[in-house]
Amino acid sequence: MADAMPDGAPDVTPRAGTAADARQRLPHRRGRLTGRLRGWGGVAGMAAACAVTAVLTLVPLSHGGPPTGVTPGADPAAVPPAKADDCTSPEASLRPSSADGPAIGEIKQRGKLVVGVDQNSYRWGYRRADGRLEGFDIDLARAIARDILGDPDKIIFRAVPTNQRITALNNGTVDLVVRTMTINCARIKQVAFSTAYFQTGQQVLAPRQSAITGFDGSLKGRRVCSAEGSTAYDALEKDPHGAVFEDEDDEGPGDRDRLTVPNQLDCLVRLQLGEVDAVVTDAALAAGQAAQDPSVELKGDRPFTTEYYGVAARLGRDDLVRRVNKVLEEYRTGPWMQAYAKWLKEDLPGIPGPPAPKYLDN
Repeated sequence: MADAMPDGAPDVTPRAGTAADARQRLPHRRGRLTGRLRGWGGVAGMAAACAVTAVLTLVPLSHGGPPTGVTPGADPAAVPPAKADDCTSPEASLRPSSADGPAIGEIKQRGKLVVGVDQNSYRWGYRRADGRLEGFDIDLARAIARDILGDPDKIIFRAVPTNQRITALNNGTVDLVVRTMTINCARIKQVAFSTAYFQTGQQVLAPRQSAITGFDGSLKGRRVCSAEGSTAYDALEKDPHGAVFEDEDDEGPGDRDRLTVPNQLDCLVRLQLGEVDAVVTDAALAAGQAAQDPSVELKGDRPFTTEYYGVAARLGRDDLVRRVNKVLEEYRTGPWMQAYAKWLKEDLPGIPGPPAPKYLDN
């Protein structure tokens, strides 16, 4: 299956022609597009290709079975939720341990760790021209595979869209999700998280010449894009500042996926095509997009929320969560800074180190 190929397998993602297709749909914007497409044959071209990829490789996550050798989990509705009614520190996780348990045993018997990742986010998880996945999250996923299986290449990457991350875990399609996934009180009722491995927050991305100044009244009447199931969408739902941020038939048969989209990078395509006026997303992701396309920039002095990324697992797989936390303890002592310097420092300078871990019995 195309969405379950080991890293290094030939890249079967359709790429050619997608930017041209976009120009045919919007012929009156050809001059603007020609001047703004950048990187890997054009950021919009790459992202439009990723939209096609979503159809070819991501649909099985929502209505297909798990890959061969993966034990399917319980139906998501049947998984007992974690108690988070008094949630004040959702990023607190289980104490680290190297002990094997049922989840680790399944992975070792299979001989591969199956990880849900992004393949479209520059610096975090994206495909090179030769098809190889790389980025900050990819390095972390390989470190986990190395610890559990003794080899960073004993891993299968599955591309999952933002709104399918929890489903992919709960139906057994993946063992873990390492995909810039924010830990919060709502999500810890649905999946189990590791300790935090990165701190970020939501911020507005818009064209440099735009009058938009940040997540404020300057968004009134503007079309703002966010990913379905993201904390950016949650922030807009709570206070849109007068922005238009939902499609007319959102999640219905006539949903055009223009303002709320499956993958965050789709928002950048909409922005480049002039279909939206701004994007709300994690500052860490937006910084990478601004690096790809210098015609856009982050608006506002700083993120307007504080959020933490964690590695997610299915509820009840405590031995796997503890093992990931053990990997993260070691990762923070050196490899984290090396990965930060390699992937993120150029676009996100000044970060002194990873967030300190919090544990449930602190």
